[in-house]
Amino acid sequence: MKEFRRLLSYLGPYRRDMAIGALLVFIETVFELVIPVLMADLIDVGVENRDLHYIVGKGVQMGICALLALITGLLYARFAARAAYGWGARVREAQYEKVQSYAFSNLDRFETASLVTRMTTDVTVLQNAVNGGLRPLVRSPVMLGMGLGLSFWMNAELALIFLVCAPILAIILFLVVIKVAPMYGRLQKAVDRLNNVVQEGLTAIRAVKAFVRGEYEEDKFQSVNQELMATSQRTFHLAVLNLPAFQFTMYTAIVLILWFGGGMILDGGLQVGELTGFLSYVLQVMNSFMMISNVFLLLTRSLASAHRIAEVLDEDVVLTSPDDPIRTVPDGSVDYEGVSFKYRADAKEYALSGVDLHIRAGQTVGILGGTGSAKTTLVQLIPRLYDVTEGAVKVGGYDVRDYDLTALRDAVGIVLQKNVLFSGTVRENLQWGNPDATDEELWAACRAACADEFLTRMPSGLDADLGQGGVNVSGGQKQRLCIARALLKKPKILIFDDSTSAVDTATEGKIRAALAKLTGVTKIIIAQRVTSVMHTDLIVILEDGRIHATGTHEELLASDPIYQEIYASQMKGREDHGGPTAQRQEA
Repeated sequence: MKEFRRLLSYLGPYRRDMAIGALLVFIETVFELVIPVLMADLIDVGVENRDLHYIVGKGVQMGICALLALITGLLYARFAARAAYGWGARVREAQYEKVQSYAFSNLDRFETASLVTRMTTDVTVLQNAVNGGLRPLVRSPVMLGMGLGLSFWMNAELALIFLVCAPILAIILFLVVIKVAPMYGRLQKAVDRLNNVVQEGLTAIRAVKAFVRGEYEEDKFQSVNQELMATSQRTFHLAVLNLPAFQFTMYTAIVLILWFGGGMILDGGLQVGELTGFLSYVLQVMNSFMMISNVFLLLTRSLASAHRIAEVLDEDVVLTSPDDPIRTVPDGSVDYEGVSFKYRADAKEYALSGVDLHIRAGQTVGILGGTGSAKTTLVQLIPRLYDVTEGAVKVGGYDVRDYDLTALRDAVGIVLQKNVLFSGTVRENLQWGNPDATDEELWAACRAACADEFLTRMPSGLDADLGQGGVNVSGGQKQRLCIARALLKKPKILIFDDSTSAVDTATEGKIRAALAKLTGVTKIIIAQRVTSVMHTDLIVILEDGRIHATGTHEELLASDPIYQEIYASQMKGREDHGGPTAQRQEA
């Protein structure tokens, strides 16, 4: 409940709409409760005395009450819709803004599909709770209080039936709510799993077709779909017990009232109009119990969704700018001083251990290592995508934790291992690097990344549509566009995380030559191929999260067995076919 009340703080300007909606429901309910009293007078006085004038007068009064109830009901619907959907939009916006502030370690705690569900389905549940629950939440207590009061005023003896029937209905509905409450949380988790399978299957649809795994994916989808169906059935099989419990109690009360009320009419202690009006209050009081139970069910489900949304909003962002940050990066020098890192505080092993490394501004550094040697982890500490566990990473002579995050990351251009392009044109994707870049600057970056080779063949050039996730270009073309995007930032540090693995060696050579012309920019290249780093100023070899060796190509080739092994395995084919190495040996 605490989380739900906290989310209500996001109503903001829509708080007024909700208050007006609640007031309109109250007025509507009062008008409806007056009608049975008028109807009783119409029957007992007007019909009994055959007073047409009185009948018409009471009929007009009932019509006015009904019309006013209709108008206030329509106005309520308008204000409630504005409040519900405006509130939902603000909650979604708050979640999305919060996720944008997450560090990588925060994102590791949530699955993408779960975040999508929390911003869509869970918010919709909250909207429905307000849009569909505000009316009965206000209406049911008013109907219950006034209905009971007016029924006792009309006939206290018959009203005693409520004292027997109403508690029975209340107990049944309470038991249903208690039983259903924990099931809503499991239902939303089942929705998460379904969304995860759908998202993964559609994103990787080309791989599914390539490996002829359509039947496997269908079975996997059917499994989570059946799980969601079963969970939904178990949940709502209990939830729908509200209706039969309500109907049983209501019809029992009606039969008892007709039985005893009929006897009172025969004895002259009750008039027909009074009994008719009393029955109207019976229905209204019982309906109020039904509405209260439905409100509790809506509230119960909304509490589960509110808890999930609050988890996103309350997530402690571990990476923030200091109170008095450094806003300018002096140069591109990078220093690792006794750096150790693990992804979770409770992790048994460190991903990086005891790293000491000094990179001068403007230097080109290559990083080699086997799979799982923490090459990517090492460079992700530079733009502070993660914080070190021990030691310090310095950029431009200052600890990265002393910088304003925006200033630091603007000074670092990184081409991630997984190339990401967004829906839209080539121009729109490249302008992520520099929103104000001119066409000349865009083409210059494309030429440096060798992306102009295929862009010039596209009819639309920079305005060519890439499709969702860049599906209209190949893997190598994606890499080149991502490199061009990073170059447009004009950063002090450029990081390439295996960013040329999908291009041929000739294209890689052209990209490397273009990068060599960038002066004053520190370039860090993670690669699997020796040829990608052998021309760098410094080569760093990682093994099991530790620096195994550093040096130039010549130094490592002469002294380090791991580098010798990598070089020999990769250059063997060239030597056998008269490659550069073989030619040098012959000379």
